[in-house]
Amino acid sequence: MAVLCDWEIKARCRQSQMVVPFDEGLLNPASLDLRLGDHLMIESIYSSELVRINIADRTEDDPFMLQSGEFCLAETLELFNLPDDISSQFVLKSSRARSGLNHLLAGWCDPGWHGSRLTLELKNERLHHAIPLFPGLKIGQMVFHAMSKTPMKSYRETGHYNNHLTVMPNVA
Repeated sequence: MAVLCDWEIKARCRQSQMVVPFDEGLLNPASLDLRLGDHLMIESIYSSELVRINIADRTEDDPFMLQSGEFCLAETLELFNLPDDISSQFVLKSSRARSGLNHLLAGWCDPGWHGSRLTLELKNERLHHAIPLFPGLKIGQMVFHAMSKTPMKSYRETGHYNNHLTVMPNVA
């Protein structure tokens, strides 16, 4: 596998809508910055199920505050349509990690994953302070890998997480 460079990511996004919306200003030499979307799923003391909330009205000046030690599921603003010859991996931006945010390393995306926003597993590792979250926040970056060969079966056929337009809990 080889990591796609900026001009290859740009070409794939323009040709096949691999990432929608595609913003050229988010390109890095070997990745594409991703932004936080409008929905989270958070814990509630009243239910063992995570509760879906809309943070579309939150801003940098009035963010949702992820409290110390809290876990949430979040979504990317970007929607993905990976072709059968490209896989990708989400990594948290270093500036988010340095603020105390942790991503629980479940960001691998198989070739053929499509029609979906990426669900992120986030935790505030700080002991005494909340971390602000709001739509449009640069949360991480996607690294795209060119497959050495096309797989026998695409995630398009085998995947459980295709065509998910919002943050999703576990789909066993």
